[in-house]
Amino acid sequence: MHIRDILHDSKPSLSFEFFPPRSAAAWEDLYQAIRELEPLAPTFVSVTYGAGGGTRELTHDLVERIKKTTSIPPVPHLTCVGHSEQEVHEILTRYAAAGVSNILALRGDPPRDQPNYDWSESGFRYAADLVHFIRKFNDSGAHPDPRGFGIGVAGFPEGHPTTPNRVDELDFLKAKVDAGADYICTQLFFDNHDFLDFRDRCELAGITVPIIAGVMPVTSLSGMKRMAELAAGARYPAKLIRALDRAKSGPEAVERVGIHYAAEQCAGLLNEGVDGIHFYTLNKSHATREIFNSLGLTKGA
Repeated sequence: MHIRDILHDSKPSLSFEFFPPRSAAAWEDLYQAIRELEPLAPTFVSVTYGAGGGTRELTHDLVERIKKTTSIPPVPHLTCVGHSEQEVHEILTRYAAAGVSNILALRGDPPRDQPNYDWSESGFRYAADLVHFIRKFNDSGAHPDPRGFGIGVAGFPEGHPTTPNRVDELDFLKAKVDAGADYICTQLFFDNHDFLDFRDRCELAGITVPIIAGVMPVTSLSGMKRMAELAAGARYPAKLIRALDRAKSGPEAVERVGIHYAAEQCAGLLNEGVDGIHFYTLNKSHATREIFNSLGLTKGA
C-alpha cells in the first residue's frame, strides 16, 4: 500500500520500527513481537539499515518476510553510505519485485570504524540526492504501482548533530521534500515542545507534507544511555530524569515510569493533531502495546 494512501486513510497513523536481528533466537523473539503488535493494525512498520549498509541483506530478508507473512506494510530504510547508483537501482528493483511500496530515504551513518569516511565513495552525498534518484526510478515505470515507491525522509526536532545552523537544517529538509519526499518521520524526542516548534518551522519554510512524530519509551536505564549515543544529541528533560531517579528501586519501576511518560507524551501529541506517531520499539512489543491501550485508540486508527 502506497504511503500516500496509508497516511490519507489512517490519521493519526501509528507505526513501529524494527531492526534486523543477527541471531536465530533473536529472529524468533522479533516475530513474537510482531505477532503481538499485528492485532493493533499498525499503519506500517519500518526496518532499519545498519551503519554503512552493514545489515543490507538482513534488512532485505526481514522486509520481505514481513511482506509475505503479515498484514503490515513494511517500509525499509535505505541509506546513501557506500552505495553506487547501480547498487541502489538493484535494491529498488528487488523491493519492487517483492511488492514493497515504500522506502525511507536516509543519508545514513558511515561505518563506525571509518570516522573520516570519504563521501565521494558513495553515489549519493545527501539524502535529497537519494530521493531524487528514487523518483527517477519511479518515473521509469519499473515499479508495478504506477506511482512508484512512496518516499519518507528523516526530520530532527532537536536539531541534526552535524548541522548546528538550524536555518540550514530546514533548508536541507525542504530540499529533500522538494526532491519528492511524501512524508517526514522524525528522530525520537522527549519534549513535545521541540516537535511542535519543529512542525511550526516546517510550515513557515513551506514544507507541507505529513510529519510523523518519533517516540521511544524508556524501558531501562541502560537503554536510555544507549539511545543517547545512537540518537546523537537526544535531550532528556529534567521532568523525565527526575521521575527515573525516583524509580531506581528496580527495573520494573523504571519501565513503568518510561511507559507512563511516553503515554502522556503521545496523548499530548494527539491533542495537537499530529499526523502520526512512530514508535522506536527496540524490537520489543510490551511497552508500545501498553501505551496504545492507555490512549484508548481504535485498532487501526
